[in-house]
Amino acid sequence: MPTYDYFCEDNGKTVEVYHGINDKLKTWGEICFTAQIPLGDTDVSAPVRLVIRPVSIGIPTGNSKLKEHGFTKLVKRDDGVYENVTATGGEKRYMKAGDKSSMPHLHKKISS
Repeated sequence: MPTYDYFCEDNGKTVEVYHGINDKLKTWGEICFTAQIPLGDTDVSAPVRLVIRPVSIGIPTGNSKLKEHGFTKLVKRDDGVYENVTATGGEKRYMKAGDKSSMPHLHKKISS
């Protein structure tokens, strides 16, 4: 079940609520009932608004995990020189500015 944050301007509180995607909560009373929290001194009909929060995406951090998932990681080694620490197959380990033959095989990774 998805998690949503709702903000009530009347009391300045933000509450995290679990409910179905089709449920639309509009009042403080609905929030308190769904979240199983006490109403407090706030009017049950006080309006609330949905707070949009950024999505968190977890990505692997180790070079071997990045390689397994099809990512390419370039590390700057010198002016115009990057090391492809996730090089696979026939890819060159070092990429040099202006040398197209040293570019990673992105088209192979994307089409897989």
